Amino acid sequence: MPRPSRTCLPYLAPHSVFLVGLLLLVHWGPSEVTCQNDTEPIVLEGKCLVVCDSTPSAEPSGNALGMSVRSGTGRVAFSAIRNTNHEPSEMSNRTMTIYFDQILVNVGSHFDPARSIFVAPRKGVYSFSFHVVKVYNRQTIQVSLVLNGWPVISAFAGDQDVTREAATNAGLVMMERGDKAYLKLERGNLMGGWKYSTFSGFLVFPL
Repeated sequence: MPRPSRTCLPYLAPHSVFLVGLLLLVHWGPSEVTCQNDTEPIVLEGKCLVVCDSTPSAEPSGNALGMSVRSGTGRVAFSAIRNTNHEPSEMSNRTMTIYFDQILVNVGSHFDPARSIFVAPRKGVYSFSFHVVKVYNRQTIQVSLVLNGWPVISAFAGDQDVTREAATNAGLVMMERGDKAYLKLERGNLMGGWKYSTFSGFLVFPL
């Protein structure tokens, strides 16, 4: 019975295997690595590391990386309340601004508690909400969110049979840097005792 034929491979000494591997590495080099950034990558064990500029000069583009690089610059929020009754005689006859005497949150310090005015630190989309309570029945209150002197959203409470009723509204507003927003009492009297009346806002995203 004939024996099956066997194919013998040439024997390579350990040092020969090392030399062959070294030649292949020099000839082809490391595999190409692509990154999601124009920054020159650092290749380490086949992984791509990108070095980010921690102090870029351009304004953030709105992505997560841009916001994280500029630590804290995207954090803008405030919330204020009124502790005491707020009669029109306490307010300016010219602006009828609704003042808030206690600050709950003022991240970034862009809400001026003395004037109860929010000043936008940058261009972007901002969210505002307010909840203002009237103090007497048989009267109507009307409240407006004012942007640079012009009302943008309003609310009213006018149920004659309800002693305490709230005028409430909320919305998104596009603001430029330096724009001012505040609440204006168009009509009626307010009640702020026991933290009933509130005014809040925050930056949704920069533009």
